Amino acid sequence: MVKGILGRKLGMTQVFTKSGKLVPVTVIEVGKNVVTQIKTTENDGYEAIQLGFSEVKEKNTTKASIGHTNKAQTTPKRFFKEIRGVDVSNYTLGQELGADVFAEGEVVDVTGTTKGKGFQGVIKRHNQSRGPMGHGSHYHRKPGSMGTMRPMRVFKGKKLPGHMGTLTVTIQNLEVVAVDVENGLILVKGNVPGAKKSLVTIRTSVKNPGKVNEREELVSYETATLETPVETETAETVESSEN
Repeated sequence: MVKGILGRKLGMTQVFTKSGKLVPVTVIEVGKNVVTQIKTTENDGYEAIQLGFSEVKEKNTTKASIGHTNKAQTTPKRFFKEIRGVDVSNYTLGQELGADVFAEGEVVDVTGTTKGKGFQGVIKRHNQSRGPMGHGSHYHRKPGSMGTMRPMRVFKGKKLPGHMGTLTVTIQNLEVVAVDVENGLILVKGNVPGAKKSLVTIRTSVKNPGKVNEREELVSYETATLETPVETETAETVESSEN
């Protein structure tokens, strides 16, 4: 069954397995998601739940949004998203979802908005090569030929300068490395689209639904408490040992 949760990308770090393998991970803060609406086949023609994430002040939102969240008896939210294909009978209006929605080793798809780069040329935007920079060449960083003469027009899809970034991109088949329910964090292997503090959606993998990978145990850096105190040498004990 399809599952999903909303979160905020905090950045990237790395963890280590006990076998010594380094695993790059993206830290996603999911906190508490609230079910703000439940859509059924009878009323809406399809089944889905709407999740709300990230609280926002009432003065910074609309009256319609405030009234919508009041029905779920929750505070106004900044980020709303529908998760389709779920079993709506397992959810109730106003229900809170945490990081434990997904388990360690599950394969997921993460959707986010890529970084905006503004207006860029073909070399940066499409990774094209530049022309000679000297010896009388007048072709440096231009797009190049627009096509053959006969059509007398530029074909659709021609790689030209333009706005780069701010696209909705989904990275598929990422593995959940660790789940921190207490702090509301999910660690996903690899990178996900978007800048730091950008909003992302984590869903069940489309190509591998329900797949759970065998995971290696991670190194824990928690400080262990010693049962018996360790005696520290003092100046008197050192002198007595020398004598």
